[in-house]
Amino acid sequence: MIKTKVFCLLVVLTLGFYSCKEQKTAQTDNKAIELSELTISDIHNAYEEGSFNSEQLVQAYVERIKDFDGTINAITIINPQALQVAEALDKEYKETGTLRPLHGIPIIVKDNINTAGLPTTAGSLALKDFIPEEDAFIIKKLVEAGAIIIAKSNMAEWAFSPMHTESSTAGTTRNPYNTDYVPAGSSGGTGASIASNFGTIGLGTDTGNSIRGPSSHNSLVGFRTTLGLVSRSAIVPLYLRNDVVGPMCRTVEDATKVLEIIAGYDSDDPLTKNSEGKIPTSYTQFLKKDALVGARIGVLRELSDNDPDPEIKTLFEQSLSELDSLGATVVDSVVIPDFASLKENQWCAPFREDVEGFLANYVKNDSIKTIEDIIKAGSTSEFAKERLLRNAEHTGRWEDSEIPCLDAYTDTRRIAFREAIENVMDSLELDAIVYPSWNNPPARIDHFQEEYLGDNNQVISPHTGQPAFTVPMGFTAKNLPAGLQFLGRMYDEPILIGLAYSYEQGTKHRKTPNLQKAPTNGKLD
Repeated sequence: MIKTKVFCLLVVLTLGFYSCKEQKTAQTDNKAIELSELTISDIHNAYEEGSFNSEQLVQAYVERIKDFDGTINAITIINPQALQVAEALDKEYKETGTLRPLHGIPIIVKDNINTAGLPTTAGSLALKDFIPEEDAFIIKKLVEAGAIIIAKSNMAEWAFSPMHTESSTAGTTRNPYNTDYVPAGSSGGTGASIASNFGTIGLGTDTGNSIRGPSSHNSLVGFRTTLGLVSRSAIVPLYLRNDVVGPMCRTVEDATKVLEIIAGYDSDDPLTKNSEGKIPTSYTQFLKKDALVGARIGVLRELSDNDPDPEIKTLFEQSLSELDSLGATVVDSVVIPDFASLKENQWCAPFREDVEGFLANYVKNDSIKTIEDIIKAGSTSEFAKERLLRNAEHTGRWEDSEIPCLDAYTDTRRIAFREAIENVMDSLELDAIVYPSWNNPPARIDHFQEEYLGDNNQVISPHTGQPAFTVPMGFTAKNLPAGLQFLGRMYDEPILIGLAYSYEQGTKHRKTPNLQKAPTNGKLD
């Protein structure tokens, strides 16, 4: 692993730094670019003012990864073409004077999303040599908007773990706020890297937790959008009936700008047909600081009061006071009839069907066609080995295999659960329901299984299909982040964007981790 990453950096150094006509550093006018908490707007303002350009920004991020990722282990590969892409975008801007929506914005992509010319391994030995020839649908849209893929990020192998981020290809990722603790999973590499300011924006995937968990654990904004709003084609699946891909960013505004690009119909993902006619011309129009004024926010105590850690409970109660002070009416509490029974028997395990479909459509390797081939390829993770065996043996509904496992628009159990929630929201005229993203702080890496407690992400939206956004709500005494989650009706992204933005702007809970530089013998030196 170390040798692989050293090689990746050397490729960047050779092709990027030394091939430039001018030996540029990550400085402009002898002043280093301040990367901490840079937003899309900040960067575009700098481009317009001439403070720095895309090429210099990419180089600055690469140098930051080199300095700090040896401690965090979030990055799996640096894109050796990133500087070349940035140079072309700089030339385009110089000629046209026009910035695309994400022009020159470095993005970190989770290692289960197909990116042409870069490995897409899903953290597994079975796919360690798989290099897609073509970008996934959403990557094409982001690149067309001007985004630069600067790196790919580590993930829990095959996205099996919401608890931690460990892969056979890159090892274990640590939480940048306290490196003894997990960043959650499975998009922990994206979460840790964006929190650490290794890139401007990030992409994760979420089957039950994996955008919102790592976002909550890393003081980020994470959007799990309505099932059907964003394409999942050319992404290694876990359970496609639940899978969502979405932004993980430091601000609601940046996440919204990413969503604005990736939302929409894709013929290779039939579920996105449901989004037609439900996407506004612009999502950024809903970024309103006063969106909480007059809003009605329901509190789901059945989740928030389910044996919470005292510090998280205190932070959540504080968030309710903050919502009130920002102009919202807090309806405390909301009771969903038959909630306990409706949330049961929702999980299905179509991993075999879904992953074998991905292998056939994209990998096209005769030696890796089935789960059995994946198992034969091996794994360094005992957790992943156990989950592979479980998914090889079980393919239907976990509790009652007689009930068909269908999508969020046709599965009777999923529809009943969603309708029960939305009916209560309608009766109380609620704009959203809130609860802690996790009732407990991150677990210690060495005890990730026994300390995996309080994950509220798994309970509602993966099954109902509803959108759920997490936003930073503060830190525990051990400097571990916590997140507040807003749950909305199907395709209520405009409302959630406004509420999340208003809360973020009114509280400013996010802060940058205090990273330590990697030792000189670290993996990237």
